[in-house]
Amino acid sequence: MTVHLIKLVVGCDTVEDLLDWRAPQAGEPWILRTRQTPKRAAELTDGGSLYRVYKGAILTRQLILDVTTVGEGQDARCEMLLDETLVRVAPTPRRPFQGWRYLEPKDAPPDLVGDIGQETPPELARQLREAGLW
Repeated sequence: MTVHLIKLVVGCDTVEDLLDWRAPQAGEPWILRTRQTPKRAAELTDGGSLYRVYKGAILTRQLILDVTTVGEGQDARCEMLLDETLVRVAPTPRRPFQGWRYLEPKDAPPDLVGDIGQETPPELARQLREAGLW
């Protein structure tokens, strides 16, 4: 059974900011490092995605390809290998939280198809989300 992760984006306010930050590492594996290894790692690698929250809204996801633990004892860390493709999803409000959380497939926002949402200015999209219109 598949399960997803959800995580806040820190230091990037928009999808474009994240892509700009990633640009210098293009061609290298996209690895997300966290302190704790998820206990449901097998479910994450069975079609699960990492959903990212930007300034109060889920906007993108990336397929989780692999989850491994690196190191031992107190030095142990988790590395998640992510697909290079950022898939835009329907903007969905989400309150702040620390770390990452599991996200059940039934609660995951649907992917946006085509160019829907990519032409909307970020400030307008934020206002529409806050008004509950998007």
